[in-house]
Amino acid sequence: MSLQSLTLIESWPVPNAATAVVRADGTVLGTHGPLGHRFSLASVTKPLAAYAVLVAYEEGAIELDEPAGPPGSTVRHLLAHTSGLAFDEHRVAAAPGERRLYSNAGFEALGDHVGKATEMPFAEYARQAVLEPLGMAATSLDGSPAKDGVSTVDDLVRFAAELQAPRLLDPRTVAEAMTVQYPGTKGVLPGYGHRNPNDWGLGFEIRGAKSPHWTGSSSSARTFGHFGQSGTFLWVDPVVGVACVALTDRAFGAWAVEVWPEFTDAVVAEVRG
Repeated sequence: MSLQSLTLIESWPVPNAATAVVRADGTVLGTHGPLGHRFSLASVTKPLAAYAVLVAYEEGAIELDEPAGPPGSTVRHLLAHTSGLAFDEHRVAAAPGERRLYSNAGFEALGDHVGKATEMPFAEYARQAVLEPLGMAATSLDGSPAKDGVSTVDDLVRFAAELQAPRLLDPRTVAEAMTVQYPGTKGVLPGYGHRNPNDWGLGFEIRGAKSPHWTGSSSSARTFGHFGQSGTFLWVDPVVGVACVALTDRAFGAWAVEVWPEFTDAVVAEVRG
């Protein structure tokens, strides 16, 4: 099966783009574009970093509810963007659990916390805990664990399959990561404005009832994933039973707001038949 809907990326106003759709068993339903090209992930780095944090939790190096970040905050708060840290500076802007303040600084605090607990740089821990076991040899998380990842569609297909049928983590841990943390918390979804509620799991955005949204109008409320300001996204729709990765080299903007939802709707419609 080769999804014809994936050819829609040819009409995107970007210099370079690649995409793929994969099922939980690793079956790739379709691909398009340069699958081995290394793209900057921007915030699609966060799901990879979050998965490494969850491996550290299962290994006993950290606990989800232990102190981390600003006073009163925990690992769970940092993963769920409710630590109170500001967007891109290590400055407290709210009390923990009060608002969904999307925070790169929070993920950098997570990286520091896990690095100290495991006694190795976070990028190296993530490589050993997640990238190497999944065969993601073209992926690196050097720099900020919030935004400096680099990867390929080929590699992220492996990660997308893992999110649907976990091998590195207990499925119960993954289920919690995809469950809304601190329900009812409001905040800003970058690029889309204020959302009430702004649902988020442990490192993964949850679609819920958000509209408009970067996924499609036909995407289920249980859809989770992330998009990046470098023009990248990864979503998993557990109701449809597939995941989709798309990487580009044009910064997120009005073009993405326009074409990503119609692309997702076309993919979902074709998968459902």
